[in-house]
Formats: sequence, C-alpha cells, structure tokens
Amino acid sequence: MGERRQPAVFLDRDGILIEEVGYLRRVEDLRLLPGVPEAVRRLNEAGLPVLVVTNQSVVARGLCTEADVTAIHTALAQQLQDQGAHIDRFYYCPHHPSEGRGVYRMACKCRKPRSGLVYQAAQELHLRLSRSVVVGDKLSDLEAAWEAGCRAVLVLTGYGQETLKSLDGNPRRPDYIAEDLGGAVDWIVRSGSCVLTPQRLL
Repeated sequence: MGERRQPAVFLDRDGILIEEVGYLRRVEDLRLLPGVPEAVRRLNEAGLPVLVVTNQSVVARGLCTEADVTAIHTALAQQLQDQGAHIDRFYYCPHHPSEGRGVYRMACKCRKPRSGLVYQAAQELHLRLSRSVVVGDKLSDLEAAWEAGCRAVLVLTGYGQETLKSLDGNPRRPDYIAEDLGGAVDWIVRSGSCVLTPQRLL
C-alpha cells in the first residue's frame, strides 16, 4: 500500500508574513503584518503543514550572510510562537543569476519562479502537491505554484496590488485573490484541507 501524502500550505515571506522593506537584512527590521499570527494559527489548527518558501538574494548580493537569514527566520518563528502559531519549516534560495557574488551567482532551480524549494519540501515531508497551495504577492510565486502543480493564491499585501495589475490580459489566473493572509486562509480552510475549487474574490 502506498504512503499517504498530505497537502501543505507554502507561504512567501516578505509581504505575506512580514512587512516588505526591500532587502531585509536585520532582525531589528522584522515586523509581522496584522493578523498573521491568527492566520497561521488557523492553518496549524486545520492540521496543515505551514512552510515558508522565499527568495533571499540579499545573500547573493553580499548584503547579509546565510547566518543572518537563519537568525531572521528564528526570530520570526519565535514571534509567531509567542502568539500560539508556528511555521513547520523554512526554505530559502540565496542565489541570484546576475547580481550574485561568488558561489551564489547562478541560475538555480530553487529561485522562484522555479519550484525547486517546493519540490524539496515535497520530497522531505511527503507532500501531495496537487492538493497544496502556494500563497504569495508576486508573479514569481504564482509561477512556482503552477510549475509544481499547486493551487496559487495571490495576496494583495506587499507587491500584490502591482502583481494584480500585471495580470491584465494574462490567460492564466490565480485560483484565488485575497486581501491579506487571513483572507487566503479563510478560503483554504473553507475549501476543506486544500481540496480546492478555483474561484476569485475580485
């Protein structure tokens, strides 16, 4: 009998969980967006793994180190934990194809819009991607979802408004558009453990 694979929710980091500040490089500049702990907690209570998948070219650009990124993720996890929510795992890409320095300059498969991080998580955690959801504010997040066969949710925080405008005339649309992470979670939970029917808010 084959192993039963569970769905998961993949969240972009900047503009979804925390304020978009450009290139975040210091723990001191980390700010949770309103309603985020409650939204993540609802996913936890629904039994869905919550995974962060994020491009962090700050490393490739020499603005901070991988240790700094880890410290930021540790602080983010602690802030959520203090409010009864948790992230199951963080995945990040430190590369950039043209701005990277040294070993970090490469056209990799883990930098969104490629879906290498999603596939890595699926392999490590035995996930069923066809029932999973990627939530983000950029076209690269949506494209990573589509490449991996996941549902795609566009959130209008961060760069979401600009992304929505850029989709005009694009034949491919996100499965859902939400005002913020809380709205995205409303749809995910209402749809029932990531068994989703495409629909739109806007």
